[in-house]
Amino acid sequence: NSSDLSPSFILASIPGLEAAQSWMAIPLCSAYILAVAGNCAVLLVVRLEPSLHAPMYFFLCMLAAIDLALATATVPRILSFYWFDSREIGFGACLLQMFLIHTLSAIESTVLLAMAVDRYVAICHPLRHAAILTDAATAKIGLLAMARGVLFFLPLPLLLLPLPFCGSRVLSHSFCLHQDVMNLACANTTPSVVYGLTAILLVMGLDAVLICLSYILILKAVLRLAAWRERLKVFSTCIAHICAVLAFYVPLIGLSVVHRFGKDLAPLVHIIMGNIYILVPAVPTPIIYGVRTKQIQRRIL
Repeated sequence: NSSDLSPSFILASIPGLEAAQSWMAIPLCSAYILAVAGNCAVLLVVRLEPSLHAPMYFFLCMLAAIDLALATATVPRILSFYWFDSREIGFGACLLQMFLIHTLSAIESTVLLAMAVDRYVAICHPLRHAAILTDAATAKIGLLAMARGVLFFLPLPLLLLPLPFCGSRVLSHSFCLHQDVMNLACANTTPSVVYGLTAILLVMGLDAVLICLSYILILKAVLRLAAWRERLKVFSTCIAHICAVLAFYVPLIGLSVVHRFGKDLAPLVHIIMGNIYILVPAVPTPIIYGVRTKQIQRRIL
């Protein structure tokens, strides 16, 4: 029960199924391999196919790289725990993993917003699309997304760094999240709570509102078209992006609700929601874009 400025934490095991964790890691590993293969295929196809050298597919490459980094920052560590019973994670490693998870999620949210703006300009102002979203502008948006994620979420581990930790060191997930680590501190965590909530609202919350606004404007433009077939054809160019947005925000909202209101839920729910939050955005996005984009299909074949 003694406090320690540099403690280690214990990753959460699957309650009641500790003996079967090595078997349950197999589908997790399979999903990770699928995510790596799918996102690497997207990166390679866009690089090799000149017809895909457009802002929408450059943003898709950013999304694929982010999903690769996010999955790689967490899943190998989870697999080492499930297969080799490596439950303990050091304080520094936990803070680094926590920083990567939150920062990469913020960057992904910004890229999804940029893709929504790309769809808005392509549908509502098609003649100005090439002039507005140039290659240079796309690169600047990518750099801005990275800077935004780092600047907003770098303070999270810095606020936890001086806190003492005592009592239980067992996390709620098989990886480190800010709220999970913060709840184990035996000190006043009000600054960390306030800043964490503010950062999430100003990044993910604001991005979600702006994405919804973009699609309201897109729907208004589509409904002004005369023929239903033309409306469906134009709006179908947004289907893949809408699926990518849902794959990112639904697990994020679900995990937030579990943390906020799920204190009485079984620990298994926390672990399942955490794993869904890590892997669901990374797996379906390349599949969706592969199905919806004929150039990607041809290159893969």
